[in-house]
Amino acid sequence: MALNDLKDVYLDQIQDIYSACKQSLDATTKLGQAAKDEELGKALAAGAKGISDGMGKLERICSDHGINPEGEHCKGMEGLVTEAHAHALDEEFGSDDARDAMIISQYQRMVHYAIAGYGCVAAYANRLGFDGDASLLKECLDETRQGDEHMNKIATTSVNPKAA
Repeated sequence: MALNDLKDVYLDQIQDIYSACKQSLDATTKLGQAAKDEELGKALAAGAKGISDGMGKLERICSDHGINPEGEHCKGMEGLVTEAHAHALDEEFGSDDARDAMIISQYQRMVHYAIAGYGCVAAYANRLGFDGDASLLKECLDETRQGDEHMNKIATTSVNPKAA
């Protein structure tokens, strides 16, 4: 499909974010299962629920625009998920605390990618006058940022000091 205007770019990127969410959902679930720190495990479970909720909002937006949410495959998230598996799940660690620190690092890389994506499409939706979409996307963006801030707190107050 040729991208001829901002609406085309917007819809393409909505599908891309949906793909990114779908891929990161599985990885986040696995990271949560691998985490040994209880608070980290709970935060990752909440993160997985947030990703799933975001996917529901993206599905609604896609339905409103008559497109299939699965119209794209996000290569960027594919790479981040591959890295998460290689560095946090498949790697050997001498301590659970070190693994937990790596889990946070890999999770936050995926989250920051999502923040960038949601920020872009929310701006596009605002410019295009898609007020309902913009509201849903801002919710996704705000929730993703809050999850990232919570993960920073876990890292700095618990996981990283133990890993050091």
